[in-house]
Amino acid sequence: MKGIPNKKVLVTGGSSGIGQQIAIKFAEYGADVAINYYRDRAEAETTGQAIEWCRNQVQQHGGKDLLLQADVSKKEDVDRMFDTMLAEWGTIDYLINNAGIQIPADSDALSVEQFARVINTNTVGAFMCAQRAIQYWLEQDKPGVIINVSSVHQVIPKPRFVGYSVSKGGMQNMTTTLALEYAGRNIRVNAIGPGATVTPINRAWIDDPEKRVMVESHIPMGRAGTAEEMAEATAFLCSDLAAYITGQTLFVDGGLTLYPDFRIAWSSE
Repeated sequence: MKGIPNKKVLVTGGSSGIGQQIAIKFAEYGADVAINYYRDRAEAETTGQAIEWCRNQVQQHGGKDLLLQADVSKKEDVDRMFDTMLAEWGTIDYLINNAGIQIPADSDALSVEQFARVINTNTVGAFMCAQRAIQYWLEQDKPGVIINVSSVHQVIPKPRFVGYSVSKGGMQNMTTTLALEYAGRNIRVNAIGPGATVTPINRAWIDDPEKRVMVESHIPMGRAGTAEEMAEATAFLCSDLAAYITGQTLFVDGGLTLYPDFRIAWSSE
């Protein structure tokens, strides 16, 4: 894709799901990919396997890879991650803020600590990564691109996931604010808003035929999206094809944000 070959991209939460496919897609388009992961591979066999598979896919497409362990909710980890990438590769061109968590619980039972954990990872973590990238681009007088992986739940309420919904609403405002603040410095900031997506974290409804039908019945296009479709949208927004786009959220959701209950008119006329 135009403009992506030879670029250096950092994908947070890049070891599985949408982040993994984003890492592979950028390698397919000729970029070198730094893959951030959260859990220590030595302590988590499944994490280690996922990282190695992703790494192999990146290498098969001819891209360089760099593995960066960090908890993005911790500033010292974020600083270490960026310091390592800049020391190894000397630059960063694209930042993909994909790392995120969710904790299901009735809002009246959710602890303040659980709420804060989601916000600190999804929103504060994304801000700290964005801040480091922007600081570097300003110091070097370089252009740069940030893509925040948000969600349809930045606009659609998600009961029992209040921390997640709030975190993504904050990410939407952060996207527009940073885009406006740094547009004149040739730094673009956009977001994608995935809808229901086939990823390992969603196995509970993907592998249950009844639950899957229930989920997909709310989607106007009648199916869940794929992680690869999310990756393609992310690559497009980074590419030169999107050079005049900033401050936008591209919903990749099969029409989920189109008020699907209005597909059949039910007015009082």
